[in-house]
Amino acid sequence: MSRARGAWQVALAAVTGLLLSLLTVSPAHAAPVTVLNGTQFTDPTGQPVHAHGGGVIEVDGYYYWFGENRQENSNGFRYVSAYRSADLKNWEFRNHVLTQASAPELQAANIERPKVIHNRATGQFVMWMHKENDQNYAEARAAVAVSDTVDGDYTWRGSFRPLDHMSRDITAFVDDDGTGYMVSAARENYDLHIYRLTADYTAVAELIANPWPGGHREAPALFKRNGVYFMLTSGATGWSPNQQQYATATSLAGPWSAMANIGDSTTFGSQTAYVLTVQGSAATSYLYMGDRWGNSFGGRVNDSRYVWLPLTFPTSRTMTMSWSPQLVIDTAAGTVRGEGGPYRTLAARHSGKCVDIPGQSQTIGAQAIQYGCNNGLNQRFWFRDAGGGYVELISRHSSLCLAASGGSAADGAAVVQTPCTGASAQQWRLADAGGGYSQLIARHSGKCLDVSDESAADNARLIQYACGAGGHQQWRATTV
Repeated sequence: MSRARGAWQVALAAVTGLLLSLLTVSPAHAAPVTVLNGTQFTDPTGQPVHAHGGGVIEVDGYYYWFGENRQENSNGFRYVSAYRSADLKNWEFRNHVLTQASAPELQAANIERPKVIHNRATGQFVMWMHKENDQNYAEARAAVAVSDTVDGDYTWRGSFRPLDHMSRDITAFVDDDGTGYMVSAARENYDLHIYRLTADYTAVAELIANPWPGGHREAPALFKRNGVYFMLTSGATGWSPNQQQYATATSLAGPWSAMANIGDSTTFGSQTAYVLTVQGSAATSYLYMGDRWGNSFGGRVNDSRYVWLPLTFPTSRTMTMSWSPQLVIDTAAGTVRGEGGPYRTLAARHSGKCVDIPGQSQTIGAQAIQYGCNNGLNQRFWFRDAGGGYVELISRHSSLCLAASGGSAADGAAVVQTPCTGASAQQWRLADAGGGYSQLIARHSGKCLDVSDESAADNARLIQYACGAGGHQQWRATTV
């Protein structure tokens, strides 16, 4: 009897182990994912991922993303939050690793651009960040916190001016030999200092370079590719995006090249946060991670969205970056590529005017209008396949989808831009109307995209309405 029971227990354990192996997905075998660009991420509970100005560190096959999580009603410090992902799309909240309760000087403070590096010699995880008071940017201090685990509670080690220099936007980097470095904007952002850290990474040992004195650069991101160091930075224009630039060197101490432009004049509406090295079985890719700051479009830091783009390298010391509506990321293979497009304009048959998001608004819920065609980014839409003959209309400037407001099926419901969720109210079918024009029919309601009151004027509102034969419901799609 006991022998039979023992055999049964062994068999049960074997079956249980098999089931667990089938149900548990190793982070090393994360499946490829698609990521819509210029949007917010959400965690499994639907809450926004607040990792603004942040950085990423890979530990045991998981990527840990640390960033700013500000006060709900202000831009003041609340938390540095940590999230974890195996595939860079599905982010699990782990911990508020630094809070106002972590130290007295954090109770009324501003913490920006936290970056975590791992010290293999001490085993500690070390966070560097920019620290200010909660009123202005007069302190200009660097700060340090440490933890024995990557997503544990970090112990505050204090804030200071490194070697008595001002220190604002900041990043941290560990070289191949284990030496740690910190880079920060100094002298009212006119200089960018490169510091070597002490052996435990918790203090500055020496200033090794000030390569671009008077350059007025901030938001540094430092990475190394095939023996060449790349420094990616932005201009200092507050929350407003600007032309990013980069430089290269074969030694952190220099000489460094002059800065060269990358991306478009606003870096696709973003500012550098970090460059992540994604190393896998087939390739190593370099992912630009930028913030589209909420403050730049009338919101706050916690309204910010993320712009991620693959970096490409025509030569060993040159770098390019182009816009992609969507990324395909395979962390197991180490590949990151852009996809999506082309973009199209939509011109009304009766007026010749284009579907337009007024004022290039980034606001969720902004109502679409018709306006004179001008080839603006707010008049360009990607027709992303939604299945069953339907498409989502995703705006180039905001990465938001056109939808009937609130999912309404009523005549006259406003057509607005809203985060793309795959809802049927965001899906449209093109029905031939002759002469190169189409009706756009909402999947959830069967109603047509319509210019209110058949108006031919600029700024006329777009609505959904029962489909008829009028030219105010007929649209010519033109690839741009």
